[in-house]
Amino acid sequence: MRAMVLEKSGSPLVERDLPNPHPGYGEIRVLVSACGVCRTDLHVVDGELPDPQYPIIPGHEIVGVVDEVGPGVAGLAPGRRVGIPWLGHTCGTCPYCRSARENLCDHPLFTGYTRNGGYATHAVADAAYAFPLDGLGDDVAVAPLLCAGLIGWRSLVLAGEGRRLGIYGFGAAGHIVLQVAKWQGREVFAFSKPGDEAAQHFARSLGADWAGGSDEKPSQPLDAAIIYAPVGDLVPMALRAVAKGGRVVCAGIHMSDIPSFPYSILWEERQLLSVANLTRADAVDFLRVAPLAGVRTTTVTYPLARANDALDDLRRGRLNGAAVLVP
Repeated sequence: MRAMVLEKSGSPLVERDLPNPHPGYGEIRVLVSACGVCRTDLHVVDGELPDPQYPIIPGHEIVGVVDEVGPGVAGLAPGRRVGIPWLGHTCGTCPYCRSARENLCDHPLFTGYTRNGGYATHAVADAAYAFPLDGLGDDVAVAPLLCAGLIGWRSLVLAGEGRRLGIYGFGAAGHIVLQVAKWQGREVFAFSKPGDEAAQHFARSLGADWAGGSDEKPSQPLDAAIIYAPVGDLVPMALRAVAKGGRVVCAGIHMSDIPSFPYSILWEERQLLSVANLTRADAVDFLRVAPLAGVRTTTVTYPLARANDALDDLRRGRLNGAAVLVP
């Protein structure tokens, strides 16, 4: 198989020809048709996450067709179209797994971080953490749903049911969540980098009720805000933007340090929360909601060999929507 491999932190991915992997007990092998490029991949490549496994094949927004099944697999046969997300395996025995919080598992495996991912022509996955994609859109359009969509959905649920929602960082996750929030009947306020008129226009084109720079205050206090940009300075800004009792949800796996801020902007029962990973229930729920909400992803495709270009475009903010690799 061909794969783009991260051999050490901070280095460009290297294209390699590798032996075809074979699934073990409870695993499937997937012929990859599309793999989204997620900001978490940037954190992996740039060495911003702890205890990486090198060499590693990044990528955890995988869409493909099962082409080999290991022993002990039921319900997924060759030819089935599936999606493979970030959460690749959990222990099933720790206190978190036993209390329906497998996203906090003490001994997890993560696709494209601690087990090989989808920047390749083939990927092996735990069958219990792969999801049928019957009836969803084309492969490239669906790929961003496997993380930007799933983490976006989990963060939206944690944000609560408030009517006025702020989205800080209008990229892959933001443009998906905006569509779901509008389908739910909410007002959406989209915040981009100051002066990024292209992102603000993009948000308005998807139905945002207001779009502006992150240094601006919304016209009305927000009931909740979700921060997708990995920028700690946004936390005090979002806290100042939410009303009494409002929530600020930090949705990234990594964020720059949060500066000190006065207690007064947290007081009055404002809440500051973080999102960690996802559960399989999140995937089931969101993959049901996405077609009902009419979610349409905006994508830019790259051939597999140009994975470094896709990562760099994401790093430098040159994308509206999501990058997707096509082997």
